[in-house]
Amino acid sequence: MILHSENKNNKVRNGLYIVSTPIGNLDDITLRAIDVLKKSDYILCEDTRTSKKLLNRYKINSKLISNHKFNEKSNISKIIEIIKLDQVVSLISDAGTPAISDPGAILINECVKNNINIYPISGASAVSTAVSISGFDEKYFFYGFFPEKNNRLKKDFEYLINFDCCIVFFISPKKFNKSVEKIKKYFSGRKILICREMTKFFEEYIRTNVDDLKPFKSDPKGELTIVISEKLKEKKNSIILKESDKKIIQKMIKKMSIKDITDLISQNTNVSKNEIYKYCLKLKNEK
Repeated sequence: MILHSENKNNKVRNGLYIVSTPIGNLDDITLRAIDVLKKSDYILCEDTRTSKKLLNRYKINSKLISNHKFNEKSNISKIIEIIKLDQVVSLISDAGTPAISDPGAILINECVKNNINIYPISGASAVSTAVSISGFDEKYFFYGFFPEKNNRLKKDFEYLINFDCCIVFFISPKKFNKSVEKIKKYFSGRKILICREMTKFFEEYIRTNVDDLKPFKSDPKGELTIVISEKLKEKKNSIILKESDKKIIQKMIKKMSIKDITDLISQNTNVSKNEIYKYCLKLKNEK
């Protein structure tokens, strides 16, 4: 399927538009998102009451259709029929990018089956927003919401601890308080960023070590986005090269580069790479 952007006359082509909306601050919406929503014949909303606050702010008067996890399957036929009548339909969620832990995937897959064009209108996402200020590894795995059942959570944590990247979760404050000990058990030695009410007036960011993690004294309002850091590498404890290591280096110094020797020796010793490098350099200078 070939996707086409809007034409030169700024006319929005018919099809399904996946439109990102603000995760909190209503000013965090793109000009293109506003334009597409205004030109949509229908807007699919997770909760029309929530969406109206945003739509009224920008004087968007398109027709609304309630589309949430409890009725998205039953809505499919009607929505596909509407789009096939050369209508423009946009999908929005209560906040952020649709289909990211929100309804949308079922409709998108049905549009693919029917060869209907799908256009992403990029914008805010709680996932990328949280990762961007974490200071952790740029590689991350997005898990989504914590499962309700503890045995599923235990199973998934046992799988996730092997990932050497940061991990992003959505979680309610109440569920977070109940899960603190499990997080400490499985992710000990890592750092954590807890984001609450991002982009809103009372936004809060808590940075701490997982081992120092504590439950909230009372359940705060709103959902949390938490980012757990990648595995933190242990610092080299020893600063002295063993005589056996020195002898190995002395044999290799004529055949290998200092960098290769440093990388090789550091894999089998607690001595820092810097200390190994300095010893190699000393040997080179003595020649």
